[in-house]
Amino acid sequence: MNEQDPSLRKAKLARCFKEMPLRDDQEHVLVLRGIWNIAMTQPDDPEFPSLGVFDCMGKLIQRAVNDKEWLLRDQNIYIPYYAAHIIGSYTMNKVQFAEKAVKSNVVLPLIELLRGKISWVEQRVAVRSLGHLASHARTFEAIAEHEVEIIKLAMEIACNCIKTVYRRFIGVKDSKRVKYHSDLLTTGLGDLEIENRKAEEWASQLQCWSLHLLNCFACKGRSLNLICNKHFLKELGGMWGGLANCASPGGIGCIRTLCNFKTGRESLANSKEVIEILCNISRSSDDWQCMAIDCLLLLLKDTDTRYIVINTAALSLADLVELRSLNERKKVGEAITQALLQDYHKIKYGDLKLSSQDAERALKETWDLMVERRKREELMSEEELKERKNLVGMLKQEGNKKFWSGHIEKAVTRYTKALDLCPSKMRKERIVLYSNRAQGYLLLNNPEAVISDTTRALCLSTTANPHRKSLWRRAQAYDMKGLAKESLMDCLMFIHGRMKAEKTKNAKIPYFATRMIHKQMNATWLFATVAKSKDKYEAEVEKPKVLEHGEDQCQVTEIKERNGEW
Repeated sequence: MNEQDPSLRKAKLARCFKEMPLRDDQEHVLVLRGIWNIAMTQPDDPEFPSLGVFDCMGKLIQRAVNDKEWLLRDQNIYIPYYAAHIIGSYTMNKVQFAEKAVKSNVVLPLIELLRGKISWVEQRVAVRSLGHLASHARTFEAIAEHEVEIIKLAMEIACNCIKTVYRRFIGVKDSKRVKYHSDLLTTGLGDLEIENRKAEEWASQLQCWSLHLLNCFACKGRSLNLICNKHFLKELGGMWGGLANCASPGGIGCIRTLCNFKTGRESLANSKEVIEILCNISRSSDDWQCMAIDCLLLLLKDTDTRYIVINTAALSLADLVELRSLNERKKVGEAITQALLQDYHKIKYGDLKLSSQDAERALKETWDLMVERRKREELMSEEELKERKNLVGMLKQEGNKKFWSGHIEKAVTRYTKALDLCPSKMRKERIVLYSNRAQGYLLLNNPEAVISDTTRALCLSTTANPHRKSLWRRAQAYDMKGLAKESLMDCLMFIHGRMKAEKTKNAKIPYFATRMIHKQMNATWLFATVAKSKDKYEAEVEKPKVLEHGEDQCQVTEIKERNGEW
């Protein structure tokens, strides 16, 4: 690297890459770490890819998989991790680099790591590299040669990686953790807290990159029968994605991709759990809200899936029909209204009967709100509109008095009458009425009604300045239903709006909101579900796998010799 003569430098680097896989050298890890740093900071630099870095990395990985004795010697255990990471960094952006990598036969060594031949740490960088290779059209087929195995492995990793990382690292005592895993996570610096936080990030990345790899196949309509496994789809809906990798489609992103295909839509429509997840996200402050709405609309537009999905989806989407914009998309509510009412005339005149009376009621309310009501209001005189406005104000005041005197049900009745009379154009008044009625429902322990009313209030407000009281009330309702993620997102939005409104450095987060965030952060912690089964796990780890439960090199060698196997 320090050679000043360019031609000599290239020759020396090319010779180095050619000889590295054949030589035993204690400095291999140091060299690979240097190459990794360059690849991470300069992934588009053609120098190393043109001089044989891919061939070198592929052979190093293959040697690590085949020669266990060599892998356990000196610091060689670090080599496959860095080698796979270097391949992934250089193939991330440049298709010509990806083509060189494929021609250098890196795919099979990466698949060996994906199979878990060493540990989850190497799986993480292998799935990242394969995902980058699969994302380029010119190298996709090289990955697709192993399509079935890769898809099955990616699905398994996506479903089990959180459990794996917890049981083989986070849930293991510090003294028993695999040393090279700890060193890679903190680069030799940092305490136990940093190590745990980094492990959580890597677990999320492992899941995100697995979903990205699957999405590369799903986008092309490949192996949809495999991906649309009923159990996997159910798991997929709960995978956040994007936490540590903003480029990942996440679980909802993969579902959105599947909705583009007939096979995908039919499989999703028959998964009640997935539809319920999409409905919950569609009425939340989740970043994936818009994508969840898209999924439901695509399912409703397909005549083969419409009448399966509408019985559940109508109840949620009916609350969103007045949503004007979302994530820079305009007329979202109009698109929802059209999807819901596209054949309402059949229901209205009795030619079609839905299996859910609640869904029929939601469609009728949507028709009355978005069609009949607007027609009636267009024919009203100014005097009649003014009378209605005055009457709405009186009913609201009566409702408030009933509420503060403890007559909650009567207050809800007054707010309902006011909403029935309130003209559509009086958006601010309707926001307050919906939110007030939601507070009444909250005290009456009716969380579904709270979510419905607060969502309607939030649709009437702006995305730039959402109605804060409605956010907080919906957060409480989701908490009552045990939907921690949705509750957390609303709570965070509530705090953000409050801090923004106060416009001062000394603005304080309300104590009640702090408590809610603390509760939901614990509930949505990546390893929360696995941690609950820790006692069972401790009984399972009595027979540790080599390199998976914290042995140092001497212990590993002893285990290998004692068992007579790898």
